[in-house]
Amino acid sequence: MNIQIFGKSKCFDTKKAERYFKERGIRVQSVDLPRYGLSAGEFASVCRAVGGWAALLDEKHPDAALVRCLASDAAREEKLLENPRMLRTPIVRNGRQATVGYCPEVWAEWK
Repeated sequence: MNIQIFGKSKCFDTKKAERYFKERGIRVQSVDLPRYGLSAGEFASVCRAVGGWAALLDEKHPDAALVRCLASDAAREEKLLENPRMLRTPIVRNGRQATVGYCPEVWAEWK
């Protein structure tokens, strides 16, 4: 299993996700999302796995409504790539599988 956790250092759910895998002896690669963001390829892979950009948008972010008002999905995705602080965390990847938020019931099924 090759787990990547994209999160924010002060996000409670990100810390819970890291602890979940650590308690099970699973190594993870932690990525500081606001600092490093997601590559275009990673973003596309996560979007496919979770059902699109809308699942990644943090509705609590002040600019979330602005993103929803953009004309096209491509423009919305570009805006989210430019500003990774607008993404919900943690984003947990295992190859082509991914989740957004704290989802231990899904992670338990991963091989």
